[in-house]
Amino acid sequence: MLEQIKETNYNIRNKTAFDEIPEKMYAWTLRSESLGEPIEAYHKELVDVPDIGDDELLIYNIASGINYNGVWAALGKPKNAVKTHQKYEKKQDFLICGCESSGIVCKVGKNVTDFKVGDEVICIGIQYDKNCEVVKKTGDPRLSPSFRIWGYEGNFGAFAQYSKVLEVQCIHKPKELSWESAAGCSATGGTVYNMLTHWKGNELQKGDIVLVWGGAGGLGSSAIPLIREMGGIPIAVVSSDKRGEWCKKLGAYGYINRSEYDHWGILSDELFNDENAYKKWLKNNLKIRKDIYKIAGKKEDPKIVLEHPGRDTLPSSIFLCAKKGMVVLCGATTGYLGSLDLRYLWLGIRRLQGSHAGFSTDVESYVNIIKRDGYPLPKVDVYDFEDIPMCLQNMYENKKLKGNAVAIIGKKPEDQ
Repeated sequence: MLEQIKETNYNIRNKTAFDEIPEKMYAWTLRSESLGEPIEAYHKELVDVPDIGDDELLIYNIASGINYNGVWAALGKPKNAVKTHQKYEKKQDFLICGCESSGIVCKVGKNVTDFKVGDEVICIGIQYDKNCEVVKKTGDPRLSPSFRIWGYEGNFGAFAQYSKVLEVQCIHKPKELSWESAAGCSATGGTVYNMLTHWKGNELQKGDIVLVWGGAGGLGSSAIPLIREMGGIPIAVVSSDKRGEWCKKLGAYGYINRSEYDHWGILSDELFNDENAYKKWLKNNLKIRKDIYKIAGKKEDPKIVLEHPGRDTLPSSIFLCAKKGMVVLCGATTGYLGSLDLRYLWLGIRRLQGSHAGFSTDVESYVNIIKRDGYPLPKVDVYDFEDIPMCLQNMYENKKLKGNAVAIIGKKPEDQ
């Protein structure tokens, strides 16, 4: 293991010239031998600033978004992400996580055409080979064998002073966004925009009810104002009235406090074989449906359900979704093994759709919306670089966080 240096020769806030690249940088690293809960798994180390390839850029990070990928990576489940990056780049015995950032370009490869040293950029989490034949044929980089998530499956992510990124994952940072908002908008904002607009036949229409699980979290806090701006009716699902009221301030028509209902979770053979237990599950979901009608002011089911908890909520999501509606899933924070009463899926002609991240075009479309006059900027909780493991631990324990979490890493140019 690399020695953990206590000296502050590479103090994160002391850099004043972005074209003076040091040999070393501070980073929060993960190693295979120390995986576990985030607060214990992450270690701050002094490591080499990475070399870049012909299609790559070196970014001086001003701020980094913090999301659940950092939790999965720390736990080493469902896979050891420290080893995954070795499929795509030179082998390192550590992984630097962090899947989104805002920063300044300080070095470019010879094939980079759209960015130059000094440009202010947003770095999104999608990495892929732009010359891949699958990408050229389908237009969807997620289908490419080269596709991976930066700072999770690809190394040298945003939890460091410098990051190595591909040109395809960069967009220019608009002046309307602060460094903090820019760092926290792409992973959730681009993903939500893709979920609401990408799936033909189930695109968000004006007046559609959208049920948003985890309304006070990163994805939910991006989704609620966006749905409202696009003419939809966002209804949040939260764990407390306090979080629900916060969602209403974001633009939610109302909220479902899941702690007020008796049954959440997987459907099992035991549940189906116990008539009383199944009736209890059904009764609770019918009550939620009735509460949705009351909040929306009309007797209509959600046309779109934004899912990411997974195991504990998917059966209810399918039940609550409108006929010919869509449950669109982008994660599984409560577990990957889901269960369904399939009758509600086929009899209701409902769609269960997987959605993974958003393209750079999705992020650009989202950014163009949020920089409009009067649009609420993404809600971010701002932390210090030193707080990253603690913040990820709070995510793991579902504590405190509302909105997107962002860590300040480098010195802003306006503060020079």
